[in-house]
Amino acid sequence: MLGQNAIPAPQSDDANAIASVAKALSHPVRIKIINFLLSRQGCIGGDIVDEVGLAQSTVSEHLRILKSAGLVVGAIEHPRICYSLDPSVLAALKDLIGQIEARGGPQDAPCCYTPGSRDPKGADQ
Repeated sequence: MLGQNAIPAPQSDDANAIASVAKALSHPVRIKIINFLLSRQGCIGGDIVDEVGLAQSTVSEHLRILKSAGLVVGAIEHPRICYSLDPSVLAALKDLIGQIEARGGPQDAPCCYTPGSRDPKGADQ
């Protein structure tokens, strides 16, 4: 039974999707690529390489990670690939963030104890 402030844990598939998206967002270059893609409907890899200022192979690896997480899609337009964002994969992460925000701050947590803290309820006695 869940307590009054308890939030159900994400399902295993959602947890994996959230972790994949979080990992993809965890590098500044990938954030730069996403911000660049936000500024247009789509673009080719060469445009991203020019914007990021790194070697094509490095940018390709970052794009591979973003595509693997589902954040970026690539449509083949011979002889190039046109990259764009797919925001649909953010739903599970957005839901989790909303649950965290709705929970409130640590002052709202009724039963947390940190060793060495001065708990007025006498928990550190």
